[in-house]
Amino acid sequence: MSNALAIAATSAVLQSLLNEVFLQVKNQFGLVVTVSSKAPDIVQTAQTASPSLQVNLFLHQVTPNAAWRNVQLPSLAADGSTRLRNPPLALDLHYLLTAYGVNDFEAEALLGYAIQLVYETPVLARADIKAMLNPTLNPPPAVGTATLNQAGLADQIEMLKITPATLGREEVAWLWTALKADYRPTFPFQVSVVLIQAEQTGVSPLPVLRRHIRAQTEVTSPLPALVAVSPPGNQPTAKPGDLVTVTGANLQGATEVVLANARRGISQRIPVSNPTHGSFQFTVPNPAPLPNPPPPPNPQDLPAGVYLLTAQIKAGTDVLASNSLPFAAAPTITAPLASPITPDAQGNATVTITCAPYLRPGQEAALLIGGQSAPATTITEPSNSLSFVFNPLQSASTPKLVRLRVDGVDSQLIEMVMGMNKLTPVFSGPTVTVN
Repeated sequence: MSNALAIAATSAVLQSLLNEVFLQVKNQFGLVVTVSSKAPDIVQTAQTASPSLQVNLFLHQVTPNAAWRNVQLPSLAADGSTRLRNPPLALDLHYLLTAYGVNDFEAEALLGYAIQLVYETPVLARADIKAMLNPTLNPPPAVGTATLNQAGLADQIEMLKITPATLGREEVAWLWTALKADYRPTFPFQVSVVLIQAEQTGVSPLPVLRRHIRAQTEVTSPLPALVAVSPPGNQPTAKPGDLVTVTGANLQGATEVVLANARRGISQRIPVSNPTHGSFQFTVPNPAPLPNPPPPPNPQDLPAGVYLLTAQIKAGTDVLASNSLPFAAAPTITAPLASPITPDAQGNATVTITCAPYLRPGQEAALLIGGQSAPATTITEPSNSLSFVFNPLQSASTPKLVRLRVDGVDSQLIEMVMGMNKLTPVFSGPTVTVN
């Protein structure tokens, strides 16, 4: 495949082909014909200062190729971060071929030879590309310190095809107005398709050695399946240290769960306990912080947020992955807030809390006091001490409930209590008084 130099290499090949054409017919014009690949306003400035015979090749637009962009398989694994493959970036290049003459009809004649080349070269042969980008040319085509023969243009799987294009009068007028140059005889055409592929490491599984195929008479599937994720206390979320129960079927071989958050690039494995046919349990990581520690560069707790939970099931010598279910890891406020809070004369107040798990850089955190919300001040390293500025903070005669929200997940604020022979939700969480 080609690399990022492929676009420049395509323009260089076309320019070299045009040069060959006008070297063969230079006696018909009596002057040297210059072939360039510059913006039309730059060419016009030079032509105004010193008129000459010139053909200019200008790349005015690059668009995705519709046929190639939808045929590739996913490039990332389910965790959103593991690269499986490097799908090519497929591009169509749109050019303007413009001729500049000195005397009558010269521009038309130059344009005629250039258009004939485009017509006679519907496909850029690999041998021609290699010849035009030969580094032994004097001087070799180069961009910066990289010569264009390193673009790999001749080795891409798709050959380059040249197709005439049609621009309406309004498109041509708009284009030349945007270029801030006077219109000259112009022929539009398209080169398709340039395939740019990143050179990055990927993951490729080993081939299957044996396939085990058997008939199944039962209606139920023998494969592991998850049905529900249940944090303790009928809570919708689990906080650090909670024992979470996962129910389903064929889970007796469960060894660990994988919690993946593609947005944050997190994939954390947690061992399970008490696996049975219908359920297993796991504990949300809650490592105890050292007394007055510096911020750890890589905390071992599970960041608050929403995850996809998948179980890893051992079946003989194989390891199977179950279906995925959503799982919300909630933050928790680990120390009571200083109460009461007394705002300043303008009603502003700064509130500092300690929390678990650690907040990572890039996570979105907000503190809610009653119905008011304030974002956390920016952090540059993992921290379990957050500050929030309320501007202003409204006072109230009764204590206000306090919640910490991280990446859309609130700290637990509701407790299920038994009343009238049924569980009833009631508010139960940290509160603070605002003077």
